[in-house]
Amino acid sequence: MLSNEVHISSLIVHVAPEYLTATRNQIESFDNAEVYGDSPEGKIIVVLETENQGFVTKTIDAISDMPNVLNVALVYHEIDKEPHEISEASGVQFSEAEGIS
Repeated sequence: MLSNEVHISSLIVHVAPEYLTATRNQIESFDNAEVYGDSPEGKIIVVLETENQGFVTKTIDAISDMPNVLNVALVYHEIDKEPHEISEASGVQFSEAEGIS
């Protein structure tokens, strides 16, 4: 039995260093985004928690379209199915994960 999916994704957002604080604040205003850190060089680590893959791509597009954003790279994407799928053959719980580098 499957119910809701939760998509966990991490991104590296690269901005011009002089716009780091303003861009970080804008990203933090997204309901599904959390900033985990940044660097003086203008790189921001962002984690998204969304309901489906459509929200992931929509959020990436929205961040990409922000002024002063130079690049957005998807680093990791995991799909967690709640409740966890249980393999009938083995009785083992698992979630589907996909790493992108």
